[in-house]
Amino acid sequence: MTTRAQEPPIDISLPRLLGLGMGTRLLVDTAMQIFAPFLTIFAAGLGVDVVTMGRLISVRTASGVLAPLLGSLADRHGYRKIMRLSLLLAIGGLLCIGSGQTLGMVVVGMILLGFGISSFVPVLHAYLSTRLPYAVRARGLGMLEYSWALAGIVGLYSAGQLIEALGWRGPLFILASALAVMWGLLGLLPAARVPAAAAIETTGPRQAGLRLRLRNFFDLGQHARSAYAAIVADMLIFYAGMQLMLVHGAWLNAEYQLGAAALGTVALLLGCFDLVASVSVSLFTDRIGKRRSVLLGTVGMVLGYVLMPWLNVTLPLAILSIALTRSSFEFGIVSFISLMSEQAPNRRGKVLSLSSAFALAGGTLASLTGPWLYVTYGVPGLSLSSMVAGLLSIIILVSLVQEQSDSDHQ
Repeated sequence: MTTRAQEPPIDISLPRLLGLGMGTRLLVDTAMQIFAPFLTIFAAGLGVDVVTMGRLISVRTASGVLAPLLGSLADRHGYRKIMRLSLLLAIGGLLCIGSGQTLGMVVVGMILLGFGISSFVPVLHAYLSTRLPYAVRARGLGMLEYSWALAGIVGLYSAGQLIEALGWRGPLFILASALAVMWGLLGLLPAARVPAAAAIETTGPRQAGLRLRLRNFFDLGQHARSAYAAIVADMLIFYAGMQLMLVHGAWLNAEYQLGAAALGTVALLLGCFDLVASVSVSLFTDRIGKRRSVLLGTVGMVLGYVLMPWLNVTLPLAILSIALTRSSFEFGIVSFISLMSEQAPNRRGKVLSLSSAFALAGGTLASLTGPWLYVTYGVPGLSLSSMVAGLLSIIILVSLVQEQSDSDHQ
């Protein structure tokens, strides 16, 4: 049987590949983050309150649970095709939200946007992982994650200025147009070598029963226990981090009266902290170990949540508490990508998509609990719930997650 594993190596330089990946991720991550710092502004534009806006964002993140479907297809049919399909979904979502005159149209847009973004990112990680040896994978994937920080430095800062000039719909249409350009450029990429997961998953009768299909779909190989434990730990970290990301704009607006332009400036500052964290991953994580880096970032995030209520006394200290907590989260979550990428290499697209789906399930819960906790209990309530989630993640990482390497699968 001929599989994609027998295809020749990709004929493209790594710098070009990373550059295109970072450019696309900059736009995708801006679309992912744009609602959080301007939560009250988008809520007012749509004619809803902050809690309802949080629920709309939860619809977007909840649609990410479908990402493993496209991740599994990517393993069998090619990463490039699924990346482009994912971008089309995201573009459609942005256009629906920006032009939506009814709440129903906005919900449809949120579903399309969430499904597109949540599918694109793990498939891009899988695509790059086929080119990066595990020993240096954190360096390459860490560089790719600079885009998350640059989305705050460039994307969200620009969004704040665009909202001031054009209204809340303006940046949504501009993002959709820019993603359409990247959709065209991704079509120029050569197909990636995909490990023969399809051969593993389709062994047996062609008309396999539903139970067998489900078992094959969720089979992650000999390291399944570690892989699923890592997925759950990642979900808990994402939940803890997303609560702060979703609420910090409303917090600074309510308690310190920051407007759209000022919130965009805060997003730029937070993006600088995120960039430092991502650069640190690319410089140090391969040396100190992927799991150890995840633990280091998670411990730092938990300590940040412990200190946050005590620092919420002046605007500079409040922003500092957000920045330190968020940069620790960024360091941990970016380190997690390379740790996850080698848990089951011949099912990489599926594993990374499952991880993304579970993380977005945590994000969905954060979209529901974060605004409610802040409105009801303020910063202390928000910090306590996130701190508990971080501690649970640390326990799972220490007791159940193993760090695999290339040699483990040879």
